[in-house]
Amino acid sequence: MQKKFYSNGKLLLSAEYAILDGAVGLAIPTQYGQSLQVNETSSGMLEWESLDANGAIWFEGTYALEGLIQQSASDKSISATLTQLLKEAKGQNPEFLSQASGFKVETKLSFPKEWGLGSSSTLINNIAQWAQVDAYRLLQNAFGGSGYDIACAKHHSPLLYQLIDNRPMVEEVSFNPEFQDALYFVYLNRKQNSKEAIAAYRDQNFDKNQWIEEISSITKQMIEASTLATFESLMMEHEEILSKTLGLSTVKTLLFPDFPGAIKSLGAWGGDFILATGNEGTMDYFKSKGYHTVIPYPEMILNPLNTTF
Repeated sequence: MQKKFYSNGKLLLSAEYAILDGAVGLAIPTQYGQSLQVNETSSGMLEWESLDANGAIWFEGTYALEGLIQQSASDKSISATLTQLLKEAKGQNPEFLSQASGFKVETKLSFPKEWGLGSSSTLINNIAQWAQVDAYRLLQNAFGGSGYDIACAKHHSPLLYQLIDNRPMVEEVSFNPEFQDALYFVYLNRKQNSKEAIAAYRDQNFDKNQWIEEISSITKQMIEASTLATFESLMMEHEEILSKTLGLSTVKTLLFPDFPGAIKSLGAWGGDFILATGNEGTMDYFKSKGYHTVIPYPEMILNPLNTTF
């Protein structure tokens, strides 16, 4: 018997960091994601193989079904994380992994894993679907985090995400701006460590109530923005608020001071993707600076009509 699951990647357009404390964030599921395919066997083992976007194996491991004891693994750190997730899932559903005497699992990313589009969150949501458990709880008990990435994994349209009393609140929204052809996602050639970024944020001491109100207000205005100029103004306002709060320079100040459009960091500051506004020359500008992964907004955001789940 074969089962297959799929989860969408994610990008957070607003409320990075602040979303951890209850601010409203605008998030988008991406066209890129990760699949998980399960085949039942009679081996008595859980055989795991993870493939990258090119089909190359980047992790493999074998585990005794009884106790999920590692027999072999190409990377001990990844193996420890995987078994932690599987054991947590089994703790939530004791019937998980008991339907057969063995399993062969293959995961496959449709994006380079260094992009930071959710190689972990898509895996967690896929395992949760397979185990029939709560993906948000699986994330929280295994890693922590706001959970917006799990919401993106599950939903197929832009969404507003907020934690209220530590419970995820998700509202699908229509965010299809007329100026979307002027929006570009640029990869900064390095993957940021989200855990370290969150820890640094937690060390900050400031009035979080006012901060949450300001960021939530910007998020809501972003959705309603009818012109590129208005959206750019909100991007820059968001950057300045975070720069002041975190005590960090904006990415435009640091790397692209001569760029004529607006630039906004996404997710953990200092790595992964940024959002930039511009025109046909925008891609040439960033490529001339050594940043060759420049993806127009329509090519990044999930379009359910063109996606097979």
